Amino acid sequence: RLKDLEVAELGDSDVHVQMLAAPINPADINMVQGTYSILSPLPAVGGNEGVGEVLEVGKCVTALKPGDWVIPAVTGLGTWRTRGVFPEETLLKVPSDIPVLCAATLSVNPCTAYRMLADFETLAPGDSVIQNAANSGVGQAVIQIAKASGIKTINVVRDRPELPKLVERLMALGADHVVTEEMLRKPEMKDIFKSIPKPRLALNCVGGKSTTEMLRHLQPKGTMVTYGGMAKQPVMVPVSAFIFRDVRLRGFWMTQWKKDHAQDQQSVTSMMDTLCQLIRRGQLTAPTCTEVPLQDYKAALEAAMKPFTSSKQILL
Repeated sequence: RLKDLEVAELGDSDVHVQMLAAPINPADINMVQGTYSILSPLPAVGGNEGVGEVLEVGKCVTALKPGDWVIPAVTGLGTWRTRGVFPEETLLKVPSDIPVLCAATLSVNPCTAYRMLADFETLAPGDSVIQNAANSGVGQAVIQIAKASGIKTINVVRDRPELPKLVERLMALGADHVVTEEMLRKPEMKDIFKSIPKPRLALNCVGGKSTTEMLRHLQPKGTMVTYGGMAKQPVMVPVSAFIFRDVRLRGFWMTQWKKDHAQDQQSVTSMMDTLCQLIRRGQLTAPTCTEVPLQDYKAALEAAMKPFTSSKQILL
């Protein structure tokens, strides 16, 4: 429901924020459904991501001032609102010279993409990565960040009515190859590996059959990182992949990374700086977005839950 609440009193270490834009991500919907691993105490405000402008700050706040742009530094802040008062340490300052939709969608998907490309395998220009759900928010960020680093991407999508349009869009972002899940099984995949090396890194957001097929193309001793399970099916791995190719299976969750690095501001700052530089240079754009006024939240939630959505719903 859309409710009017009193804005909390501003404490000495608090920041009064006016929200500008907040996306609806799959994890937000899972939290509302009660199926996510973090559940906010009820009654709760939805939304884990977004950008806001600082209106006023408590007298002990030093790092922020009115007019600054901020994004959540923690999960569960409740960004689907017009205004809120938050403790200073739950917010992260971002430059206000980047597009508002880029800032609103910065803290979850691009950070997830960046960490997965950086933390599991040491990739060099010319190396390749394979990923499923390549048209998701993370998938689009992976394509662009990899492209900026000279890393080739093989992007797997589900077959759909408007496939050529989707392929064209992903290629425009910098994808090297776009294939359907069915194609992963076909001999034509060999043609792709004539021009680029087999991937050392696979990124899995789907699970089920898609994962098993993707693993076939991973180099020996390569790593598959699972960060989502959209098919709601387990990850199935042939025994031979473990024994004869020694593949590694890892998991990644941005929320956990943020918790682990809460005391390590340097790593958070350097990641944000890198991503903002890419945005300024036009090498990283916001995912395809549909902007919706907050009062039309019902329509936005319905649209976000439809299959084959390639546009992220952003509450304004």
